[in-house]
Amino acid sequence: MSRMSFFSSPFLLGFDEFEQRLDRLAKAADGYPPYNIERVADDDGSETFLISIAVAGFSEDELEITLEDNQLLIRGRQSEDPKREFLHRGIAARQFQRSFLLAEAMLVDGAELRDGLLNVMIRRPNIEKVAKRIKIKSAN
Repeated sequence: MSRMSFFSSPFLLGFDEFEQRLDRLAKAADGYPPYNIERVADDDGSETFLISIAVAGFSEDELEITLEDNQLLIRGRQSEDPKREFLHRGIAARQFQRSFLLAEAMLVDGAELRDGLLNVMIRRPNIEKVAKRIKIKSAN
């Protein structure tokens, strides 16, 4: 039995890759680490989004941010120090991967690690909508 999806409409052409990305994001939904997403309206009409991820205990070298095909991927992997002996370990030190699907024209402006939070700034520039008339050619 084939699965019906929103993207199977004959009016939505070329969205098969988008549907695959959404499926991948749904499978990767995990509660660790916690994060916030804020939207800030800029004076010029553009929008800025701020993703804040709680990464207490992670150093800059143990975090990686990549952007490929409109998918923002944030990974964290802590290296174990064999010299450290924990009597109690209440701070999670497991690896993680967070994935965000960005719309077309979204720009990642940068990232900053401060006070145990990884902040990633994403901007949606104000783009003018342009209508284009398509000329129809005669087959003769």
